[in-house]
This record gives sequence, structure tokens and C-alpha cells, in this order.
Amino acid sequence: MAVRRSGPDFKKVTIALQAIEHKLSSGGVLRVGFLEGAKYPETTNARFLKHVGSNAKPTVTPALNIAQAAFWNEFGTKRAPPRPFFRTTIAAESKAWGAALGPSLKHYNFNGEMALRALGQQMRDDLEAAIQRWPADNAPFTVAIKGFNKGLTDSGKMARAPDFELSK
Repeated sequence: MAVRRSGPDFKKVTIALQAIEHKLSSGGVLRVGFLEGAKYPETTNARFLKHVGSNAKPTVTPALNIAQAAFWNEFGTKRAPPRPFFRTTIAAESKAWGAALGPSLKHYNFNGEMALRALGQQMRDDLEAAIQRWPADNAPFTVAIKGFNKGLTDSGKMARAPDFELSK
């Protein structure tokens, strides 16, 4: 089946697309996740020592990138099971993110930067919500140290850390 590309309708479509192309600005590159500046503060193991009744002097753990802790949570460690909050969020939401970009471009009069900022905010919010929704799955010893049973949550810093960055 051959498609004919001529006539008044084709010309109208071509003119409309050229007008959109002229208005469309480059949005840049959108990065979403735990960016470089997100860190846990320096901490000690005093809470653990108190729980086990030890009189040992607490040791200091240097500041840690939240991205590193998120990776350990996502994929698990020798002592902790995987908690794939990031991958499940992408799997559940990525189609909606893609579908939202077109209407966002139209809403912002084809300003790519504004549309990507709106998308970045939505992606960040979805990631935060996934962390906050994670079920109570801590080991009994961890629950005893923390004082509550909420997976992916201790200080709440990781749940507040997702962010986005738009660069040219």
C-alpha cells in the first residue's frame, strides 16, 4: 500500500509541525535519583552499643553518600535482603512518565526545559512515595535498635533525598 504525501492536508500538517518545531526549545538532560550532594551525616554506633548493653566507646562512621546506601538497599548485602524500590518504581511508572511528556510540552507551550522540570518533579515524587510505602520488613534485631519496624526508613533522610537535575 502506497502512502501519498501531497495535497492541501499534507501541507497544513507540514506547516503545523514546522510551527511546533520552531517553538520547541531543547530541554537538556534530566537526571533523577540520589544526586552527588545527598549525604548522610557522620554517625556513631552508640545506639547499637546501648541496645546490646556494651560499655565500649562508640566509633565514628564518616559521612556516607545516600546513593551508596540506596544501592545497598536496592540490591541487598550479605546481611540484608534486596529492597528493589528504585527498579520497581521505574517498572511501574515509566510508561506514565513517557506519556506525560507530550501533554507537558503542550502545557508549557513547547518549552522543553519547563516540561522536563515538571517530569523530573513527578519522577522524584514517585521515588519518594515508593520509599515511604515500603513495608515493615526489618529483622527483629534491627527493630529493637531502631525502635520501630519500617523498611528503608531510619532517619527519613533517604526518603527526602531523591532529586532531579536538568543540565544543558
